[in-house]
Amino acid sequence: MTDIDSQQKAIDEFQGHAGDRPVMRARFEHNGSPRYMLYTIKRFGYDHDHDFHLDLQLVSDELDDGLETVEAKLQDGDADLIDIDYLSTARERADGASIVAFHPYGQTVGGLVTTADSPIEGLNDLSGRRIGVVRRRDKNWILVRAACREFHGFDPDETATPIEAGSKVELTRLLRDGEVDAVLQFWQIIPEIVEVGPFREVLPMSRLVDRLADSDGPTPISTFLTSEAYLSVHSNAVRGFVGAYRDAVERLQRDDALWDEIGEQLMYEDDPAVVRAVRDRWRAMVVTDWDASTVEGMERLFDRLKTVAGADALGVDELPNGLFRTDLEVDA
Repeated sequence: MTDIDSQQKAIDEFQGHAGDRPVMRARFEHNGSPRYMLYTIKRFGYDHDHDFHLDLQLVSDELDDGLETVEAKLQDGDADLIDIDYLSTARERADGASIVAFHPYGQTVGGLVTTADSPIEGLNDLSGRRIGVVRRRDKNWILVRAACREFHGFDPDETATPIEAGSKVELTRLLRDGEVDAVLQFWQIIPEIVEVGPFREVLPMSRLVDRLADSDGPTPISTFLTSEAYLSVHSNAVRGFVGAYRDAVERLQRDDALWDEIGEQLMYEDDPAVVRAVRDRWRAMVVTDWDASTVEGMERLFDRLKTVAGADALGVDELPNGLFRTDLEVDA
């Protein structure tokens, strides 16, 4: 079992030196799934292959004045690269944050998790229950509200009791201690608690995304962000990250032994069953590229969520102009 310090130590073994390459300061949550890919970039030197230096530091997953820690660091000028869902990006950009989504990451949604002996079997069973959420504007809670209103005729924000946990770790504690009846946990944490604890996943949120987005392929929910200022000065480094990301994804899609290493170095539960479950779900949700049709699917999902759940639930009326940059092509 690893903690944030031991994970950082494993990463630091491969940090290397920037030399004369532009530096991209990446700040990512210690229990977020991008760390698998970012570790791979550092492990094999893909950042230097693409002429930039990735300075990778892991941070907490707690909220900072209402923002996720990584969001706060980007907006405060303490980071050049983070990932968050595009609903949060739209909300912050509409509020004046000079941030831009320049590449998709994947369909990073969670799942409805409860105890093994719980009577909860689906969304219909949520009324009257205490539901743990990281925050009320978390994408998973918005998806659940939209699906319940669209397909089941009720809004769990009114008929259930959402309890804000503030972090992924606290979500698991609330469920373990019986303070909630179910939680909307992030996908990469689910195998770690379901495979080794008395919990079960009732419903993956990816099913709700597919129904609401009406898209052929997986609709990316999370994107990589940088600031407008960093992009204007270091556009080649941003393109370099796109190339390094694609190299890392290709490696992670085929190299099972690398996942065993990642399990040992980065996962809180390195049980082989957990590692395999995380590996397979990661491979299924990751998105390597996007184009106009991808963005159209993301826009359809936003419009559907707005229609069903309302702009108040999303915290933003529309996707701001300039939110997505799909034009940062790199050499194949």
